[in-house]
Amino acid sequence: MSYSKLSSHELLQIKTLGALKQAGYQPKSIKQELRDNLIQKLKNREQVFAGIWGYEDTVIPEIERAILSMHHINLLGLRGQAKTRIARLMIDLLDEYVPIIEGSELNDDPMQPLSRYGRDLLAELGDQTPIAWLAREDRYAEKLATPDVSVADLIGDVDPIKAATLKLPYSDERVIHYGLIPRSHRSIFVINELPDLQARIQVSLFNILQEGDIQIRGFKLRLPLDIQFVFTANPEDYTNRGSIVTPLKDRIDSQIITHYPKTIEVSRKITDQEAKIQPEQAQMVKINDLLRNMIEEVAMQARQSEYVDAKSGVSARLTISAYENLISTAERRALINTETQTQARVSDLWGIIPSITGKIELVYEGEQEGALNVAQYLIGKTLRTMFLQYFPDPEKIKKQKGRNPYQPISDWFGRGNTIDILSDFSENQYRKALHDVKGLPELVDEYHATEKFEIKLFLMEFALHGLAEFSMVSRNVLSNGLVFKDLLSSMFNPSKFEDFDEEDNY
Repeated sequence: MSYSKLSSHELLQIKTLGALKQAGYQPKSIKQELRDNLIQKLKNREQVFAGIWGYEDTVIPEIERAILSMHHINLLGLRGQAKTRIARLMIDLLDEYVPIIEGSELNDDPMQPLSRYGRDLLAELGDQTPIAWLAREDRYAEKLATPDVSVADLIGDVDPIKAATLKLPYSDERVIHYGLIPRSHRSIFVINELPDLQARIQVSLFNILQEGDIQIRGFKLRLPLDIQFVFTANPEDYTNRGSIVTPLKDRIDSQIITHYPKTIEVSRKITDQEAKIQPEQAQMVKINDLLRNMIEEVAMQARQSEYVDAKSGVSARLTISAYENLISTAERRALINTETQTQARVSDLWGIIPSITGKIELVYEGEQEGALNVAQYLIGKTLRTMFLQYFPDPEKIKKQKGRNPYQPISDWFGRGNTIDILSDFSENQYRKALHDVKGLPELVDEYHATEKFEIKLFLMEFALHGLAEFSMVSRNVLSNGLVFKDLLSSMFNPSKFEDFDEEDNY
């Protein structure tokens, strides 16, 4: 049976170079290995990058073309666009095991030893040279580029202690302590945030990428390293923190531009996959599709907002953290009220504000407004945008003659009535408060008669928020919830708002 057809168990039984030769082993470069395994997956129509959503027709085909071309790759995109995740998934395109000379620190191929140790052992033992097996998971190395990264970290340096211990002169190459890159021979090596690497350190990569030479403290070694390089970079880095030096950029064969999810559906897949929701939370808190879409819409509004720095981007981590916070907001309320189950509410969106304020970079106008106000503004924009998908446009109704479905609600508030939606309201308190608003149940019944009771209740609160966004009622933020009032009475009686922390009339 040829080497390529041996099972993993049979491979691991091969312990010497002689047995490896008998099995028909032939050396293969890592790029050829990636290419061959990708070709097989494409022929079998297997999913190559599992769990990467929204890139099926854009980024993934470009990565596959780069691998087929046996290129080094630079993934260029804003934060939270799955660049590092893609690089880590390339491990799945490696062979399950590859042979190395046992004890080699440079993952020496038994038939093409790279290190002095490997060459000496092969010369001494020949076919009896011991063989070990390296799993694909151990053939991946990753380094975050920071200003303090040195040439010694990446390439290596002379080790005086090693020289003294082995009683070797400094002219002997065995005194070298190799860095991360030589130790990643026959592996995937990832440098994250490449522009953050100092220019002089980037220069040290030139020969490794092109010729395979490395120079360490006067040693010029010919080390034909076999490495698949993957770099990641943020376009913002090119102006704010550093840049990729031109000769290095020229040596990176394929630069692939990533992007954020283009639809709510794709964004939801990412959130569902990445959010860490405990089983007891999933059992206790029920969240409808509309509210889940709202969370994704918040991120999309942030990416378009004049208050948010578009060059910095809005990470997919925002929606993941927001979803987790939303669930926890509803869970906390249920625990306080000793309820075994609860429905997530529109007002629970105010519980995701900490997930927004920590994940957006503001421009000058946003700094003037403040992170909290910008977060509330984004929630408001989300509610206004999505309201029009479920109810008639209040502005169009105002311009048209005929019946106004919102008039009974406006009239009720105009008579001085108010409604509190507090964050710790029990299900019964929440239901009673909404049903007290005259015309609100009728509005939902008119446009969503076939929905279940829980969805209707949610839509009733949603309608109040929507009317607040269109300035038909007033919504104000309390320290422990929200209050809805008549807009005119709110304007002419400011003393009534003395207890409010902030007004929310976006």
